[in-house]
Amino acid sequence: MATEQSLILDFTIVLGAAVAGGYLANRLRQPVLLGYLASGLIVGPFGFKLLSDVSQIKSLAEIGVAFLLFALGVEFSLAELKRVKDIALQGSLLQIGLTTALVAFVTIILGWASGLSQGIFLGVVLSLSSTAVVLKTLTERGEINTLHGQIMLAILIAQDLALGVILAILPALQQPENIALALGIAILKILVFVAVAIALSKWIVPRLISSFAATESNELFLLAVIALCLGVALTTASLGLSIAMGAFVAGLMISEIDYADQTLAKVLPLRDTFASLFFASIGMLIDPVLLIHNLGLIIGLVLLVMVGKALIVLPIVLRFGYSLKTAVVVSFGINQIGEFSFVLALEGWRLELISQQTYLLLLATTAITLVLTPMWLDSAPHLADSFNHIPGLTKFLRRFSAPKTIFMPERMSNHVVVAGYGRVGQVIVKILQSQGYPVLVIENSEAAAQRLRLHQIPYIFGDADSELVLEKAHLQTAKALAIALPDPASTRLLLKRALSIAPQLDVIVRSHIDSEIDFLTQMGAREVVQPEFEAALELGNHLLKTLGAEESHIRSVINAIRTDKYMSIRPE
Repeated sequence: MATEQSLILDFTIVLGAAVAGGYLANRLRQPVLLGYLASGLIVGPFGFKLLSDVSQIKSLAEIGVAFLLFALGVEFSLAELKRVKDIALQGSLLQIGLTTALVAFVTIILGWASGLSQGIFLGVVLSLSSTAVVLKTLTERGEINTLHGQIMLAILIAQDLALGVILAILPALQQPENIALALGIAILKILVFVAVAIALSKWIVPRLISSFAATESNELFLLAVIALCLGVALTTASLGLSIAMGAFVAGLMISEIDYADQTLAKVLPLRDTFASLFFASIGMLIDPVLLIHNLGLIIGLVLLVMVGKALIVLPIVLRFGYSLKTAVVVSFGINQIGEFSFVLALEGWRLELISQQTYLLLLATTAITLVLTPMWLDSAPHLADSFNHIPGLTKFLRRFSAPKTIFMPERMSNHVVVAGYGRVGQVIVKILQSQGYPVLVIENSEAAAQRLRLHQIPYIFGDADSELVLEKAHLQTAKALAIALPDPASTRLLLKRALSIAPQLDVIVRSHIDSEIDFLTQMGAREVVQPEFEAALELGNHLLKTLGAEESHIRSVINAIRTDKYMSIRPE
């Protein structure tokens, strides 16, 4: 009983500290992730030592990782994955291989590694990036469905898949002659698991989930979903593969069935709760004394890792034909060391591939890179833009900003430019075309471009906020511009550049959050639309009709709300 009470007390302490740390970070306009990390440091073994059993909290934290990846799998679109499959597979292999080779070379030359096996091990540890941290950051920024978000997640998932192979061959580094055999066994395990997962997702899982949904019991449905997520995750762990890989595959099993949205709605509260535990558990690993005594070395390692990985990822993304801005954002987004590097580092210490001192330095370096990730992502778009103003680089970089494909007449006038061909953009285009108005779409998704070509809709393939792309859109002769991009930063930059080209252009913008409405209006948008508010207005419209209100009165109420920029219905 005492042990159970101790676990409950530890659980409460960590969650309470995470709430306080997350709230403080939010008030300071920082990602809540930083607050979770700080809370772990404060209550952990290197802080005030408020926990009696840190290992149990870390075990619960693994559930957070599983739920994070499971939710990603449910949300992840296989159709979207197909458009970045080349860079996911080839790009991730290039990144892991080049990072491993570079780190092994540098560490051996500088004497940080005692031999080739240790150098390779350090390279593999540093080559992995953090799916959990990047996913959390992209979710908070609303950039999951952006092109750079999809590329980052595709590469990260490929890294998670590679983790199983890495863990399987790790013991063979002590005996290099066994690496080929260990690699073959690991690949065989993955192939068998994937084959079984495909079979289950096709014939078993949809029927099981449908059966539990038919009971109309929320409890049974949620229990079935949790059992599937953790069951598949533990299965991959028992095969020597990663828990994250299993949880992601479990999510993919559900992503294509009718109950995907219901599943996601049930899992999200659990995901957020246990994910806070995971990030707090990372904070518990940070030893302030070690940081102080080795501060110079750790700062050097952090800069070496983050700058080095960014320089490796940048040309890889450019090589696959993406724009400079996309390449910079991706390279800054996945240049940290991943949370699963903790697992590899611990295993390497156990196998005596690295010393305890090296292990602790890796932990500190990894934790700091995770903390810096949101800040690096914030600075990436501005850095990409600044490259275009460096003398001598402008001409070279123009080819990475220019539109890759143009499917439109040489001259256009009195047309409407629609930036973004996602769910919102597609509806806008259909409405305009149904009324006979000429449309030009700007889109950087190859999957979307294929749909545009199929329907003979004029388009430019490229980043909508690129000056070179906008030069091709004939904004001076356009009637209006509708911005329906999923990325708030790109939305603001596009609005600014479009009005600098055509100051009198009528621009309507989709707002992502309430605070953007006034800001975008001040920037010059003629109309700013908030999708959630518009949905609420339509619901209110229907309810007022049901209650017997006059049509003219309803129109005046709704028009007044829109004229006032939703001010009267914004949350206080």
